[in-house]
Amino acid sequence: MKARLLIAPSMAAALLATALIAAPAASAAPPAKPCAPANLVVWAGPQAGGGTAGGFGYEIKFTNLGSASCTLAGFPGVRAVDLSGTRIGAAATHGPGKVKQVVLAPDESAMATLQVADALNFPKAKCAPKMAAGLRVALPGGSGAKVAPIAFETCAKSTAKTLTVSAVEPLIQAL
Repeated sequence: MKARLLIAPSMAAALLATALIAAPAASAAPPAKPCAPANLVVWAGPQAGGGTAGGFGYEIKFTNLGSASCTLAGFPGVRAVDLSGTRIGAAATHGPGKVKQVVLAPDESAMATLQVADALNFPKAKCAPKMAAGLRVALPGGSGAKVAPIAFETCAKSTAKTLTVSAVEPLIQAL
């Protein structure tokens, strides 16, 4: 009886070791590819409490409507555009912050923050104020661009830097 009690745990350990060795190794999921423009919706809206002294804050959101996960990393390229899609003024400069890769599962979103300096902060001769109809947003870490409709006043002269964008970060949604 005593011998049987000693053999049973040894046999169980040997069987477990054999099963672990014989089991196929779990393969890691392939790394997600950069998000394709065809699978993303890009939209913009005012940031909650986004008014600042001398400007306004907006959120640019990227939503993956594709069937597979994809990645975004870095700063989006952002420019103001008119109704015909013609660029207005200077491209957005990069704000502070660390660049991180964001993995978007299907139906998940990421965001970048855009600060727009009030065109009235600049002398008219150095600004040439003009209404923008939207933002042309070049995807970070990928290719292509999308237009997000949003109206705001900006400077037509490229010497007046009115736009500053942050790096893309995960969108944290409140429960």
